Amino acid sequence: MSDTIRLNRFIANAGVCSRREADVLISTGAITVNGKIVTELGTKVKPGDTILYGGQKLVNEKKVYVLLNKPKDYITTSDDPQERKTVMELVNAGRERIYPVGRLDRNTTGLLLLTNDGELTKRLTHPSHKVKKLYHVHLDKKVSKPDMEKIAAGTKLDDGLVIPDQLAYAGKEGQKNEVGIELHSGQNRVVRRIFEHYGYQVLKLDRVSIAGLTKKDLPRGKWRFLSEKEISFLKML
Repeated sequence: MSDTIRLNRFIANAGVCSRREADVLISTGAITVNGKIVTELGTKVKPGDTILYGGQKLVNEKKVYVLLNKPKDYITTSDDPQERKTVMELVNAGRERIYPVGRLDRNTTGLLLLTNDGELTKRLTHPSHKVKKLYHVHLDKKVSKPDMEKIAAGTKLDDGLVIPDQLAYAGKEGQKNEVGIELHSGQNRVVRRIFEHYGYQVLKLDRVSIAGLTKKDLPRGKWRFLSEKEISFLKML
C-alpha cells in the first residue's frame, strides 16, 4: 500500500528520536501497534493505526522548521520551572510542538533552529556531522596576537581539546576586542570557556550563522520558516 510507512520512520516523524534509535525502541519491545508489542524491524504501519510509546500515543506530525534570532534574557528550553522567559514565547509556528536544536546561553543572542524533526535534530547536534556555527564575540579587552595563535592551535578544556575551524579579529580596524570564531564543537558554553581560559571576559556573544544559515533579513526577536531549499540543504549535511 502506498500510504503505509515504516514504523521507525513514523516514530522519527513523531519527533521522538532518530530512525536508528527508533529501531532500538522497536527491538526492545517499547512500541505497541494497535495494542500489540511489535519487535520486528521493517514493520509498516498505515493511517488509523494506534502507535504507543511509554503509554503515549504518537502522531505523525507535519514537519516544521523555524529559524529564530534569539534576544538576550531568554532561555533555550521548552518550559522552565522557574518561570523565566523561554524562546518558545517568541515563536508561534502552528499547532505542532517544536523544540530547540541545541542550546544558547541565556545571555547569548543569535540564531537558533527549532523543529519537531527528531532525526534532523540528532544529525545537527551530533559532533560527527561537524555542523559549523559562527560567533561574534565582544571581549573586555583586546585579544593579543599570541593568544589568537594559541586559540587557533587548540585549547585544552576539561572536556577535551577544541580547535576552531576559523578565527579572526572581527572589529573595525584596530579594534581587537572583537573576534569571529567558527566551531563545530557541541560542548557546553564552549566559546565563553575558550576565552576565559586565556583570561578574557566575554561581554557579548552572538551566533551569526549556523549550518550555513544567516541572520539576513531576520531582526532580533523575530523568526521565520525555513524554505524548502534550506530544509533540503540541512538534510544533506
